[in-house]
Amino acid sequence: MCVWKQCKRVRTRYRELRALGLPERVVHIMANARKGYWRMSRQLNNALNNAYWQSQGLKSLTERYHRIRQAW
Repeated sequence: MCVWKQCKRVRTRYRELRALGLPERVVHIMANARKGYWRMSRQLNNALNNAYWQSQGLKSLTERYHRIRQAW
């Protein structure tokens, strides 16, 4: 979300989303959206889901929480 706030122009949003490997149709719709940050958060979450973040090397806090809770 913080990166989305940095991209003020449609051209920049388009370029950054394409660099993430999203399909062109999805990128076009999201980059040209007039919605605010709060309204776009759901679409961004659908496009950049948990599988994307795991491929980037980030670990899920939810999974970690459940593992710790089961250990009790």
